[in-house]
Amino acid sequence: MEYAILFLPLIGSIVGYLGKSITKYFAEISTSLCVGISAILSILVFWNGIQNDIYGNYKIFEWISSGGFTANWSINIDPLSSVMLVVVTFVSSLVHIYSIGYMSHDPHKPRFMSYLSLFTFSMLALVVSDNFLQLFFGWEGVGLCSYLLIGFWFKKETANNAAIKAFIVNRIGDFGLAIAIFLIFFFYGTINFEEVFQTTSQLAEKKISFFGVESNLITLICVFLFIGAMGKSAQFLLHTWLPDAMEGPTPVSALIHAATMVTAGVFLVVRCSPIFEYSQVALSLVTIVGMITAIFAASVALVQNDIKKIVAYSTCSQLGYMFFAAGIGAYHVAMFHLFTHAFFKALLFLGAGSVIHAFSDEQDIRNMGGVRKKLPYTYIFMLLGTLALTGFPFLSGFYSKDAIIEFAYLKNSSLGNYAATIGIITAFLTSIYSWRLFFKTFHGSYNNKKIPLKETHESPVVMLIPLAFLSIGAIFSGYLFKSSFIGHHSNEFWNGSIFFLNEIKHGAIPVWFLLITPILVLISIPISFYLYILSPKILEDFKNTNLPLYNFLLNKWYIDELYEKVFVNPAKKVGSLFWKKGDVGIIDRFGPDGISKLVKTISNKTGRLQSGFIYDYAFVMLLGLSILLTYLILK
Repeated sequence: MEYAILFLPLIGSIVGYLGKSITKYFAEISTSLCVGISAILSILVFWNGIQNDIYGNYKIFEWISSGGFTANWSINIDPLSSVMLVVVTFVSSLVHIYSIGYMSHDPHKPRFMSYLSLFTFSMLALVVSDNFLQLFFGWEGVGLCSYLLIGFWFKKETANNAAIKAFIVNRIGDFGLAIAIFLIFFFYGTINFEEVFQTTSQLAEKKISFFGVESNLITLICVFLFIGAMGKSAQFLLHTWLPDAMEGPTPVSALIHAATMVTAGVFLVVRCSPIFEYSQVALSLVTIVGMITAIFAASVALVQNDIKKIVAYSTCSQLGYMFFAAGIGAYHVAMFHLFTHAFFKALLFLGAGSVIHAFSDEQDIRNMGGVRKKLPYTYIFMLLGTLALTGFPFLSGFYSKDAIIEFAYLKNSSLGNYAATIGIITAFLTSIYSWRLFFKTFHGSYNNKKIPLKETHESPVVMLIPLAFLSIGAIFSGYLFKSSFIGHHSNEFWNGSIFFLNEIKHGAIPVWFLLITPILVLISIPISFYLYILSPKILEDFKNTNLPLYNFLLNKWYIDELYEKVFVNPAKKVGSLFWKKGDVGIIDRFGPDGISKLVKTISNKTGRLQSGFIYDYAFVMLLGLSILLTYLILK
């Protein structure tokens, strides 16, 4: 069963693409069926773990063996990986089904479905790894598939640019992860998780010289591991690729950039909790970056107009929540939010895709509005997703997001208090931009001048069924799994797959603190409706003032412009210099261009001898004879 979970998506990817000419829907059905079976088996594995404590390590084959060093291809099933299996396969199977309808008019559907399944396989290889080398294989695999899927519409220049940007920014993070793995191999002598985690306590005080600076080994490893996590999970400074990645098809956004690949960084930090727990410096760094990302992305989302980019920045912000939860030592709470977030964020992305489908690929929310009666099912699903995201009482986001804020408070440290405050502010901003998206999309007057209202239409059933399943998860996942994931006996559930050196204890929390976030979430609804539907002129007048805040947020804190000036433009100038002076001026001039020019010149000169006059031919023959005689005499 465990082998089938991993390899069925790979088989589906190969068979679906190679068999694309068999029948019209062969690729869609074969890939969806394989991933669907994998999802059912993943749920069975997860359930067996909860009920019967059935876990294990299943060796596929020995990958590398050199002296005392070994690295296997294995399927490591523990509570942490079983949770990720459910998230990855369940969301992926629904996205596959949704794509049958969403991509129905695309001429390259088999390639798209094949890429989706290949991505699923790579992500599964990552989460079930029992060593850093297999994890790195899956890590790079999802990065490659992300590049292929973001740039799926390769004839579109913006899609190509977005794919390249995602690939390059992720390489920065991947370089950090590679250095961390090198350090682990060099000082631990192994890359197997179990052996590394058992040895860490012995190396907790070890100092090394890194580029002439004495540093703590564990801190150094954790920092580089986190750099890898920052790139994959789009944390502040390495976040710039995620909003641009919305150039890919909407199912890609739902699968990769909401529920699976972007959570790989959170998974990495939680998986390596036995290392991070021995470096308070690294944990503080994780907390600070997570806090900045949460507030940064939420503030930027307030003024974005592209429906998918608003949800993308929301994802970035929610990942910040997960990271500062991990940074304060509440790894299990980070995983709980990762679990619930997968349902409601995938629901929002696919719901946004349904809206885009109804508006014939229009993505600007300013050109929408007044379609709640035309899109009744999409309206309900988007409403549920928005309520869950904002943390509306008793929906999934309420349990997981509020838990992060509460555990930050229970940390009882200055950094924990800062994190709790940032969490509350971000929750309020999340509610504002979420309801802005919802109200401007479905309520108010119809604002699209290109498409008549009567031509907008509800999505087909094949697209609505995945939304229905995700809605169930968005409503019930928090309530059903709260006690298992973060309750008083959660250690029994995690069964050692998460390590706590200084576990945050459950304690009394003031009632006012428990109520402040839900109250802010509730009052944000009428505030948003008033500002964006009843009296939009208030915000329009504010935008027309000379205050720089609006432009600052609209331009995403000018991070992209800063990178353009500091990195991109100098790199282009250096590249242009090497290209013009080195490539063109030297290599081309004296290489292929020079040789071809010389050959052409000699040919032209020689061609003149072919004049048709006998004395020219006699001259050449005499010259040749003279050279031959000279050679024979000198010899």
